[in-house]
Amino acid sequence: MSLNGKAYIAGAFEHPTRRADGKSVAQLHAEVARGALADAGLTMNDVDGYFCAGDAPGLGALSMVDYMGMKLRHVDTTETGGSSYVVHVAHAAAAIAAGRCNVALITLAGRPKAEGMATGTAPRDYGAAPDVPFELPYAPTTVNMYAMAAMRHMYEYGTTSEQLAWIRVAASHHAQHNPNAVVRDVVTVQDVVGSPMIADPLHRLDCCVISDGGGALIVVRPEIARQLKRPLVKVLGTGEFVRTQTGGKVDLLTTGANWTGPAAFSEAGVKPADIQYASIYDSFTITVLLTLEDLGFCKKGEGGRFVSDGNLISGTGKLPFNTDGGGLCNNHPGNRGGMTKVIEAVRQLRGEAHPEVQVANCSLALAHGTGGSLGTRHGSGTLIMERE
Repeated sequence: MSLNGKAYIAGAFEHPTRRADGKSVAQLHAEVARGALADAGLTMNDVDGYFCAGDAPGLGALSMVDYMGMKLRHVDTTETGGSSYVVHVAHAAAAIAAGRCNVALITLAGRPKAEGMATGTAPRDYGAAPDVPFELPYAPTTVNMYAMAAMRHMYEYGTTSEQLAWIRVAASHHAQHNPNAVVRDVVTVQDVVGSPMIADPLHRLDCCVISDGGGALIVVRPEIARQLKRPLVKVLGTGEFVRTQTGGKVDLLTTGANWTGPAAFSEAGVKPADIQYASIYDSFTITVLLTLEDLGFCKKGEGGRFVSDGNLISGTGKLPFNTDGGGLCNNHPGNRGGMTKVIEAVRQLRGEAHPEVQVANCSLALAHGTGGSLGTRHGSGTLIMERE
């Protein structure tokens, strides 16, 4: 069943905090829910579907439904890491199309900054996960998994650290206009390659920030969207995929976007060249480069040239991306960046982005989320939206 036109994003809200010392994770979930509902012009009494992932505390949906006093017909706790919230928009649209709910609330929240989590450089131990006994002895960390992908791309295609640096440069040009961004300083290519090496070839400024906060979205039936006093943002195309190790035949250069992109473009009936704005998960600069290639914005191996010379900067580049500053500069709430990617795409389509980065007459946008690790297994979600 095609989801094209079956649902609309009616509300979007990003929590302004970047360090939540005095708030619980549950409180952050409730606050972003209230913000998104207010943005849509709805109340909690209107919500009959709720979507959350592993960042929800306690028993997940059970705890949050009780905490926020919701009365629901449908819940979904799909967990694909940072891509969960892009996938949830598709799942909400599918649930609405199937008649399981009319107004879906999706929330994300986390406190890694306040809790002092070393999310990028500490070995990841997933406990009883089947891969742990084989991988944990080698101390895999988030940053070195992504660094392997970056190094392989350099080996195969001649990509340079300077080319990767342009992604951070573009993000910084956008973040300077975001008063809530963790880092607002505009940087140069030399600033990036001159920053300390974290995991060769990734420098400190190739890595995203760690922040608290969260975000929420409201997805509704088309007839409800048309009754609300908000710009109409239609779900046009979706794609989801889990990229695995394929029995040890690891391909460091192919991401899940290689499958989710074609699926989303096919359902939307558009092509990469039609996209006016792109929100791309930017846990690291290499994440953006590989994703752009696999989504079809350029050929495999040409990502370095594609992102260079300001091509991602709004107002000057061919493909404006992450105009809020993204995970590299703005925030990375709960270490799960898919939610904020959708939120900024909605802002662009509504014409509500900062005037200095707003894409003129933006009517077609893409958001892509990545969860897990490019160096091992990861989830991908692609969402194409249209302003009516």
